[in-house]
Amino acid sequence: MKLWGGRFTKETNELVHNFNESISFDRKFYRQDIAGSIAHVTMLAKQGILTEEERDAITAGLKGIREDLDSGKLAITTEHEDIHSFVEAVLTERVGEAGKKLHTGRSRNDQVALDMRLYTRDEIDEMDGLLKGLLEELLKLMEENLHTYMPGFTHLQKAQPVTLAHHLGAYYEMFRRDRSRLSDIRKRMNYCPLGSGALAGTTYPLDRAYTAELLGFDGPTLNSMDSVSDRDYLIELLAALSTIAMHLSRFSEEIIIWNSNEYRFVEMDDSYSTGSSIMPQKKNPDIAELIRGKAGRVYGALVSMLTVMKGIPLAYDKDLQEDKELTFDAIDTVKGCLLLFTGMISTMTFRKDVMEESAKKGFTNATDAADYLVNHGVPFRDAHGIIGQLVLMCIERNISLDELSLEDYRSVCPVFGEDIYDAISMKTCVEKRMTIGAPGAEAMKQVLEIYKKELEA
Repeated sequence: MKLWGGRFTKETNELVHNFNESISFDRKFYRQDIAGSIAHVTMLAKQGILTEEERDAITAGLKGIREDLDSGKLAITTEHEDIHSFVEAVLTERVGEAGKKLHTGRSRNDQVALDMRLYTRDEIDEMDGLLKGLLEELLKLMEENLHTYMPGFTHLQKAQPVTLAHHLGAYYEMFRRDRSRLSDIRKRMNYCPLGSGALAGTTYPLDRAYTAELLGFDGPTLNSMDSVSDRDYLIELLAALSTIAMHLSRFSEEIIIWNSNEYRFVEMDDSYSTGSSIMPQKKNPDIAELIRGKAGRVYGALVSMLTVMKGIPLAYDKDLQEDKELTFDAIDTVKGCLLLFTGMISTMTFRKDVMEESAKKGFTNATDAADYLVNHGVPFRDAHGIIGQLVLMCIERNISLDELSLEDYRSVCPVFGEDIYDAISMKTCVEKRMTIGAPGAEAMKQVLEIYKKELEA
Protein backbone atom coordinates (compact mmCIF):
# COMPACT_ATOMS: atom_id res chain seq x y z
CA MET A 1 0.00 0.00 0.00
CA LYS A 2 1.13 3.55 -0.80
CA LEU A 3 -0.23 6.69 0.84
CA TRP A 4 -0.29 8.28 -2.62
CA GLY A 5 -0.98 7.10 -6.15
CA GLY A 6 -4.24 8.65 -7.32
CA ARG A 7 -2.60 10.70 -10.04
CA PHE A 8 -0.30 7.85 -11.16
CA THR A 9 -1.26 5.39 -13.93
CA LYS A 10 1.84 3.17 -13.74
CA GLU A 11 3.31 1.07 -10.99
CA THR A 12 6.61 2.23 -9.55
CA ASN A 13 9.64 0.57 -11.09
CA GLU A 14 10.93 -2.08 -8.68
CA LEU A 15 14.40 -0.54 -8.54
CA VAL A 16 12.85 2.86 -7.87
CA HIS A 17 10.70 1.36 -5.09
CA ASN A 18 13.73 -0.30 -3.49
CA PHE A 19 15.78 2.91 -3.73
CA ASN A 20 12.93 5.03 -2.37
CA GLU A 21 11.64 2.82 0.45
CA SER A 22 12.53 3.43 4.07
CA ILE A 23 10.66 0.64 5.83
CA SER A 24 13.85 -1.45 5.98
CA PHE A 25 15.13 0.98 8.60
CA ASP A 26 12.28 3.23 9.77
CA ARG A 27 10.53 0.12 11.13
CA LYS A 28 12.76 0.85 14.12
CA PHE A 29 10.35 3.48 15.38
CA TYR A 30 7.01 1.72 14.97
CA ARG A 31 6.22 2.33 18.66
CA GLN A 32 6.78 6.06 18.25
CA ASP A 33 4.68 6.10 15.05
CA ILE A 34 1.79 4.38 16.83
CA ALA A 35 2.09 6.66 19.90
CA GLY A 36 1.92 9.71 17.63
CA SER A 37 -1.12 8.34 15.81
CA ILE A 38 -2.96 7.61 19.06
CA ALA A 39 -2.33 11.18 20.25
CA HIS A 40 -3.41 12.54 16.86
CA VAL A 41 -6.77 10.73 16.78
CA THR A 42 -7.39 11.62 20.44
CA MET A 43 -6.98 15.28 19.50
CA LEU A 44 -9.14 14.89 16.36
CA ALA A 45 -12.00 13.50 18.47
CA LYS A 46 -11.62 16.28 21.04
CA GLN A 47 -11.98 18.79 18.21
CA GLY A 48 -15.03 17.03 16.78
CA ILE A 49 -13.20 16.05 13.59
CA LEU A 50 -13.63 12.35 14.42
CA THR A 51 -16.39 10.76 16.46
CA GLU A 52 -15.61 9.14 19.79
CA GLU A 53 -16.51 5.76 18.26
CA GLU A 54 -14.03 6.30 15.44
CA ARG A 55 -11.37 7.38 17.94
CA ASP A 56 -11.95 4.31 20.09
CA ALA A 57 -11.87 1.93 17.11
CA ILE A 58 -8.67 3.45 15.72
CA THR A 59 -6.98 3.58 19.14
CA ALA A 60 -7.87 -0.05 19.91
CA GLY A 61 -6.64 -1.08 16.47
CA LEU A 62 -3.33 0.78 16.89
CA LYS A 63 -2.74 -0.72 20.34
CA GLY A 64 -3.45 -4.18 18.94
CA ILE A 65 -0.93 -3.64 16.14
CA ARG A 66 1.68 -2.51 18.68
CA GLU A 67 1.10 -5.53 20.89
CA ASP A 68 1.33 -7.90 17.91
CA LEU A 69 4.54 -6.26 16.68
CA ASP A 70 6.03 -6.39 20.19
CA SER A 71 5.23 -10.10 20.51
CA GLY A 72 6.28 -11.01 16.98
CA LYS A 73 2.79 -12.14 16.04
CA LEU A 74 2.75 -9.47 13.31
CA ALA A 75 5.74 -8.97 10.99
CA ILE A 76 6.61 -5.74 9.19
CA THR A 77 6.74 -6.47 5.47
CA THR A 78 8.83 -4.65 2.87
CA GLU A 79 6.04 -4.41 0.30
CA HIS A 80 5.08 -1.20 2.08
CA GLU A 81 7.03 1.97 1.41
CA ASP A 82 7.51 3.02 5.02
CA ILE A 83 6.37 2.29 8.54
CA HIS A 84 3.58 4.88 8.28
CA SER A 85 1.92 3.15 5.29
CA PHE A 86 2.39 -0.26 6.91
CA VAL A 87 0.62 0.76 10.13
CA GLU A 88 -2.20 2.48 8.28
CA ALA A 89 -2.72 -0.47 5.93
CA VAL A 90 -2.89 -3.00 8.77
CA LEU A 91 -5.15 -0.69 10.75
CA THR A 92 -7.59 -0.35 7.85
CA GLU A 93 -7.63 -4.13 7.39
CA ARG A 94 -8.51 -4.55 11.06
CA VAL A 95 -10.98 -1.73 11.76
CA GLY A 96 -12.33 -0.93 8.31
CA GLU A 97 -13.38 2.54 7.14
CA ALA A 98 -12.41 4.25 10.39
CA GLY A 99 -8.79 3.36 9.68
CA LYS A 100 -8.85 5.50 6.54
CA LYS A 101 -9.53 8.57 8.72
CA LEU A 102 -6.27 8.19 10.69
CA HIS A 103 -4.39 10.53 8.38
CA THR A 104 -6.91 13.38 8.61
CA GLY A 105 -5.14 16.72 9.12
CA ARG A 106 -1.72 15.12 8.86
CA SER A 107 1.05 14.64 6.28
CA ARG A 108 3.84 12.10 6.21
CA ASN A 109 6.16 15.10 6.47
CA ASP A 110 5.01 16.14 9.94
CA GLN A 111 4.40 12.50 10.88
CA VAL A 112 7.99 11.43 10.23
CA ALA A 113 9.29 14.63 11.85
CA LEU A 114 7.32 13.67 14.96
CA ASP A 115 8.44 10.03 14.92
CA MET A 116 12.09 11.01 14.65
CA ARG A 117 11.80 13.44 17.55
CA LEU A 118 10.02 10.89 19.73
CA TYR A 119 12.60 8.22 18.89
CA THR A 120 15.52 10.57 19.47
CA ARG A 121 14.08 11.72 22.79
CA ASP A 122 13.70 8.11 23.96
CA GLU A 123 17.26 7.29 22.89
CA ILE A 124 18.66 10.37 24.65
CA ASP A 125 17.00 9.21 27.87
CA GLU A 126 18.47 5.73 27.46
CA MET A 127 21.92 7.11 26.67
CA ASP A 128 21.75 9.38 29.71
CA GLY A 129 21.16 6.26 31.81
CA LEU A 130 24.22 4.58 30.31
CA LEU A 131 26.36 7.65 30.98
CA LYS A 132 25.07 7.77 34.54
CA GLY A 133 26.06 4.11 34.96
CA LEU A 134 29.56 4.88 33.70
CA LEU A 135 29.85 7.85 36.08
CA GLU A 136 28.75 5.68 39.00
CA GLU A 137 31.47 3.15 38.17
CA LEU A 138 34.08 5.90 37.87
CA LEU A 139 32.97 7.39 41.19
CA LYS A 140 33.38 4.02 42.87
CA LEU A 141 36.90 3.61 41.45
CA MET A 142 37.80 7.15 42.52
CA GLU A 143 36.67 6.50 46.09
CA GLU A 144 38.79 3.34 46.17
CA ASN A 145 41.92 5.07 44.83
CA LEU A 146 42.26 8.37 46.70
CA HIS A 147 45.76 7.30 47.78
CA THR A 148 46.85 5.35 44.71
CA TYR A 149 49.84 7.37 43.49
CA MET A 150 50.79 7.45 39.84
CA PRO A 151 52.58 9.71 37.39
CA GLY A 152 50.67 12.51 35.73
CA PHE A 153 51.75 13.17 32.15
CA THR A 154 52.25 16.01 29.73
CA HIS A 155 53.47 15.28 26.19
CA LEU A 156 53.27 11.59 27.22
CA GLN A 157 56.25 12.33 29.51
CA LYS A 158 56.04 11.81 33.25
CA ALA A 159 55.40 15.21 34.81
CA GLN A 160 54.11 15.36 38.41
CA PRO A 161 52.60 12.81 40.77
CA VAL A 162 48.81 12.55 40.97
CA THR A 163 46.44 9.86 42.18
CA LEU A 164 44.48 7.38 40.13
CA ALA A 165 41.35 8.97 41.59
CA HIS A 166 42.41 12.35 40.22
CA HIS A 167 43.27 10.92 36.82
CA LEU A 168 39.92 9.14 36.56
CA GLY A 169 38.26 12.35 37.73
CA ALA A 170 39.36 14.08 34.53
CA TYR A 171 37.29 11.56 32.55
CA TYR A 172 34.45 11.91 35.04
CA GLU A 173 34.32 15.60 34.13
CA MET A 174 34.21 14.77 30.41
CA PHE A 175 31.32 12.32 30.73
CA ARG A 176 29.58 14.69 33.14
CA ARG A 177 29.64 17.36 30.42
CA ASP A 178 28.34 14.78 27.95
CA ARG A 179 25.24 14.26 30.10
CA SER A 180 24.75 18.01 30.25
CA ARG A 181 24.98 18.27 26.45
CA LEU A 182 22.35 15.56 25.98
CA SER A 183 20.09 17.34 28.46
CA ASP A 184 20.43 20.61 26.54
CA ILE A 185 19.61 18.89 23.24
CA ARG A 186 16.56 17.19 24.72
CA LYS A 187 15.27 20.49 26.07
CA ARG A 188 15.79 22.33 22.78
CA MET A 189 14.17 19.64 20.61
CA ASN A 190 11.18 18.98 22.86
CA TYR A 191 8.56 20.73 20.71
CA CYS A 192 5.91 18.92 18.68
CA PRO A 193 5.87 19.26 14.87
CA LEU A 194 2.62 17.32 14.41
CA GLY A 195 -0.07 19.50 12.81
CA SER A 196 2.39 21.26 10.51
CA GLY A 197 1.08 19.24 7.57
CA ALA A 198 3.24 18.93 4.47
CA LEU A 199 4.65 22.43 5.03
CA ALA A 200 1.79 24.95 5.39
CA GLY A 201 -0.33 23.62 8.24
CA THR A 202 -3.91 22.50 7.67
CA THR A 203 -7.43 23.95 7.42
CA TYR A 204 -8.71 21.53 10.08
CA PRO A 205 -9.20 23.09 13.53
CA LEU A 206 -6.42 21.12 15.18
CA ASP A 207 -5.42 21.70 18.80
CA ARG A 208 -1.67 21.39 18.41
CA ALA A 209 -0.95 22.34 22.01
CA TYR A 210 -3.13 19.45 23.20
CA THR A 211 -1.33 16.98 20.92
CA ALA A 212 2.01 18.27 22.23
CA GLU A 213 0.82 17.81 25.81
CA LEU A 214 -0.37 14.25 25.16
CA LEU A 215 3.08 13.34 23.80
CA GLY A 216 5.07 14.99 26.61
CA PHE A 217 6.36 17.96 24.60
CA ASP A 218 6.78 21.46 26.01
CA GLY A 219 4.55 22.86 23.27
CA PRO A 220 4.00 22.91 19.49
CA THR A 221 6.62 24.11 17.02
CA LEU A 222 5.93 27.65 15.77
CA ASN A 223 6.74 27.48 12.05
CA SER A 224 5.30 24.70 9.90
CA MET A 225 8.00 24.96 7.20
CA ASP A 226 10.80 24.66 9.71
CA SER A 227 8.92 21.91 11.55
CA VAL A 228 9.05 19.46 8.65
CA SER A 229 12.58 20.33 7.48
CA ASP A 230 14.45 20.89 10.75
CA ARG A 231 17.11 18.32 11.57
CA ASP A 232 19.28 20.61 13.70
CA TYR A 233 18.55 18.50 16.75
CA LEU A 234 19.98 15.44 14.98
CA ILE A 235 23.12 17.35 14.01
CA GLU A 236 23.46 18.46 17.63
CA LEU A 237 22.90 14.89 18.80
CA LEU A 238 25.47 13.49 16.36
CA ALA A 239 27.94 16.14 17.52
CA ALA A 240 27.29 15.15 21.15
CA LEU A 241 27.65 11.45 20.26
CA SER A 242 30.93 12.25 18.47
CA THR A 243 32.17 13.97 21.62
CA ILE A 244 31.17 10.98 23.77
CA ALA A 245 32.93 8.68 21.29
CA MET A 246 36.01 10.91 21.42
CA HIS A 247 36.08 10.78 25.22
CA LEU A 248 35.72 7.00 25.17
CA SER A 249 38.48 6.81 22.57
CA ARG A 250 40.88 8.92 24.64
CA PHE A 251 40.22 6.81 27.72
CA SER A 252 40.59 3.60 25.70
CA GLU A 253 43.91 4.84 24.33
CA GLU A 254 45.23 5.32 27.86
CA ILE A 255 44.02 1.90 28.93
CA ILE A 256 45.74 0.36 25.90
CA ILE A 257 48.98 2.13 26.87
CA TRP A 258 48.58 1.19 30.53
CA ASN A 259 47.99 -2.44 29.53
CA SER A 260 51.21 -2.62 27.51
CA ASN A 261 54.19 -4.66 28.73
CA GLU A 262 56.18 -1.46 29.22
CA TYR A 263 53.64 0.17 31.56
CA ARG A 264 51.79 -2.71 33.28
CA PHE A 265 49.52 -0.24 35.12
CA VAL A 266 46.44 -2.39 34.51
CA GLU A 267 45.54 -6.03 34.01
CA MET A 268 42.59 -6.53 31.66
CA ASP A 269 40.01 -9.08 32.71
CA ASP A 270 39.92 -12.22 30.55
CA SER A 271 36.26 -11.56 29.70
CA TYR A 272 37.21 -8.26 28.00
CA SER A 273 40.36 -9.47 26.24
CA THR A 274 41.24 -11.77 23.35
CA GLY A 275 44.23 -13.89 22.40
CA SER A 276 46.34 -14.42 19.31
CA SER A 277 45.89 -17.23 16.80
CA ILE A 278 49.67 -17.70 16.60
CA MET A 279 51.26 -16.18 19.73
CA PRO A 280 50.13 -18.05 22.86
CA GLN A 281 51.42 -15.40 25.28
CA LYS A 282 49.23 -12.61 23.93
CA LYS A 283 46.33 -10.97 25.78
CA ASN A 284 45.00 -8.17 23.61
CA PRO A 285 42.85 -5.19 24.69
CA ASP A 286 40.55 -5.65 21.70
CA ILE A 287 37.46 -4.07 23.27
CA ALA A 288 39.36 -0.87 24.07
CA GLU A 289 40.80 -0.86 20.55
CA LEU A 290 37.39 -1.36 18.94
CA ILE A 291 35.86 1.44 21.01
CA ARG A 292 38.75 3.67 19.92
CA GLY A 293 38.14 2.70 16.30
CA LYS A 294 34.38 3.22 16.36
CA ALA A 295 34.82 6.92 17.11
CA GLY A 296 35.59 7.39 13.41
CA ARG A 297 32.32 5.73 12.47
CA VAL A 298 30.34 8.16 14.65
CA TYR A 299 32.27 11.15 13.27
CA GLY A 300 31.33 9.92 9.79
CA ALA A 301 27.62 10.10 10.64
CA LEU A 302 27.99 13.71 11.79
CA VAL A 303 29.87 14.79 8.67
CA SER A 304 27.40 12.92 6.45
CA MET A 305 24.41 14.59 8.10
CA LEU A 306 25.95 18.05 7.80
CA THR A 307 26.63 17.35 4.13
CA VAL A 308 23.06 16.13 3.51
CA MET A 309 21.61 19.28 5.09
CA LYS A 310 23.86 21.90 3.55
CA GLY A 311 21.97 22.28 0.24
CA ILE A 312 18.35 21.54 1.12
CA PRO A 313 15.91 24.36 0.26
CA LEU A 314 12.72 24.77 2.28
CA ALA A 315 10.69 22.84 3.05
CA TYR A 316 10.73 19.02 2.94
CA ASP A 317 12.96 17.17 0.46
CA LYS A 318 13.52 13.43 0.11
CA ASP A 319 17.18 13.93 1.05
CA LEU A 320 15.96 14.12 4.64
CA GLN A 321 15.27 10.38 4.57
CA GLU A 322 19.05 9.95 4.89
CA ASP A 323 18.91 11.15 8.50
CA LYS A 324 17.62 7.88 9.86
CA GLU A 325 20.23 5.25 9.05
CA LEU A 326 23.03 7.64 10.01
CA THR A 327 21.46 8.52 13.34
CA PHE A 328 20.31 4.99 14.17
CA ASP A 329 23.80 3.61 13.56
CA ALA A 330 25.55 6.33 15.56
CA ILE A 331 23.16 5.89 18.51
CA ASP A 332 23.53 2.10 18.51
CA THR A 333 27.33 2.39 18.21
CA VAL A 334 27.72 4.79 21.13
CA LYS A 335 25.28 2.87 23.33
CA GLY A 336 27.20 -0.34 22.69
CA CYS A 337 30.52 1.37 23.42
CA LEU A 338 29.25 2.87 26.69
CA LEU A 339 27.92 -0.47 27.87
CA LEU A 340 31.10 -2.38 27.02
CA PHE A 341 33.43 0.31 28.32
CA THR A 342 31.67 0.42 31.70
CA GLY A 343 31.94 -3.35 31.98
CA MET A 344 35.59 -3.28 30.95
CA ILE A 345 36.73 -0.75 33.55
CA SER A 346 34.65 -2.39 36.28
CA THR A 347 36.60 -5.65 35.80
CA MET A 348 40.10 -4.18 35.33
CA THR A 349 42.77 -4.67 37.98
CA PHE A 350 44.94 -1.63 38.74
CA ARG A 351 48.60 -2.38 39.58
CA LYS A 352 48.98 0.21 42.34
CA ASP A 353 52.55 -0.75 43.21
CA VAL A 354 53.69 -0.43 39.60
CA MET A 355 51.99 2.95 39.27
CA GLU A 356 53.69 4.38 42.35
CA GLU A 357 57.09 3.00 41.37
CA SER A 358 56.67 4.53 37.91
CA ALA A 359 55.94 7.92 39.47
CA LYS A 360 59.15 7.69 41.53
CA LYS A 361 61.33 6.49 38.66
CA GLY A 362 59.91 9.21 36.43
CA PHE A 363 61.18 12.00 38.72
CA THR A 364 57.66 13.34 39.06
CA ASN A 365 58.70 14.79 42.45
CA ALA A 366 61.41 16.98 40.88
CA THR A 367 59.25 20.12 41.01
CA ASP A 368 58.61 19.52 44.71
CA ALA A 369 62.35 19.11 45.29
CA ALA A 370 62.87 22.50 43.62
CA ASP A 371 60.10 24.00 45.77
CA TYR A 372 61.91 22.61 48.85
CA LEU A 373 64.98 24.68 47.94
CA VAL A 374 62.87 27.77 47.25
CA ASN A 375 61.31 27.41 50.71
CA HIS A 376 64.87 27.38 52.07
CA GLY A 377 65.79 30.67 50.40
CA VAL A 378 67.22 29.45 47.07
CA PRO A 379 65.98 31.43 44.01
CA PHE A 380 63.74 29.26 41.83
CA ARG A 381 65.93 29.51 38.74
CA ASP A 382 68.94 28.28 40.76
CA ALA A 383 66.81 25.58 42.39
CA HIS A 384 65.66 24.41 38.94
CA GLY A 385 69.28 23.96 37.85
CA ILE A 386 70.30 22.16 41.05
CA ILE A 387 67.51 19.61 40.78
CA GLY A 388 68.35 19.13 37.11
CA GLN A 389 71.89 18.12 38.13
CA LEU A 390 70.51 15.69 40.70
CA VAL A 391 68.15 14.13 38.13
CA LEU A 392 71.11 13.64 35.80
CA MET A 393 73.00 11.93 38.65
CA CYS A 394 70.02 9.60 39.21
CA ILE A 395 69.77 8.76 35.51
CA GLU A 396 73.45 7.82 35.41
CA ARG A 397 72.96 5.50 38.41
CA ASN A 398 69.47 4.27 37.38
CA ILE A 399 67.90 5.31 40.71
CA SER A 400 65.18 7.74 41.84
CA LEU A 401 65.50 10.99 43.80
CA ASP A 402 64.24 9.12 46.87
CA GLU A 403 67.26 6.79 46.66
CA LEU A 404 69.98 9.49 46.64
CA SER A 405 71.93 9.81 49.89
CA LEU A 406 71.91 13.06 51.84
CA GLU A 407 75.62 13.37 50.95
CA ASP A 408 74.66 13.22 47.26
CA TYR A 409 72.16 16.01 47.77
CA ARG A 410 74.62 18.17 49.72
CA SER A 411 77.39 17.60 47.18
CA VAL A 412 75.31 19.68 44.79
CA CYS A 413 73.73 22.07 47.32
CA PRO A 414 74.49 22.26 51.08
CA VAL A 415 70.98 23.60 51.84
CA PHE A 416 69.47 20.10 51.80
CA GLY A 417 68.57 18.52 55.14
CA GLU A 418 67.08 15.22 56.30
CA ASP A 419 63.61 16.61 55.71
CA ILE A 420 64.12 16.47 51.93
CA TYR A 421 62.95 12.84 51.89
CA ASP A 422 59.62 13.67 53.45
CA ALA A 423 59.26 16.69 51.15
CA ILE A 424 59.60 14.55 48.00
CA SER A 425 57.64 11.50 49.11
CA MET A 426 54.71 10.71 46.81
CA LYS A 427 52.32 11.18 49.72
CA THR A 428 53.61 14.68 50.50
CA CYS A 429 53.81 15.73 46.87
CA VAL A 430 50.16 14.82 46.31
CA GLU A 431 48.53 15.54 49.67
CA LYS A 432 49.83 19.10 50.01
CA ARG A 433 48.00 20.05 46.80
CA MET A 434 44.76 21.00 48.50
CA THR A 435 43.07 23.58 46.27
CA ILE A 436 39.73 22.47 44.85
CA GLY A 437 40.35 20.46 41.69
CA ALA A 438 43.81 19.29 42.82
CA PRO A 439 44.74 15.65 43.59
CA GLY A 440 45.06 15.95 47.38
CA ALA A 441 42.73 13.55 49.18
CA GLU A 442 40.85 16.23 51.14
CA ALA A 443 40.29 18.29 47.98
CA MET A 444 39.19 15.18 46.13
CA LYS A 445 36.70 14.28 48.87
CA GLN A 446 34.99 17.64 48.42
CA VAL A 447 34.67 16.97 44.69
CA LEU A 448 33.37 13.44 45.25
CA GLU A 449 30.60 14.82 47.49
CA ILE A 450 29.55 17.18 44.69
CA TYR A 451 29.47 14.28 42.22
CA LYS A 452 27.44 12.08 44.59
CA LYS A 453 24.79 14.76 45.10
CA GLU A 454 24.52 15.30 41.35
CA LEU A 455 24.04 11.61 40.65
CA GLU A 456 21.44 11.30 43.39
CA ALA A 457 19.56 14.33 42.01
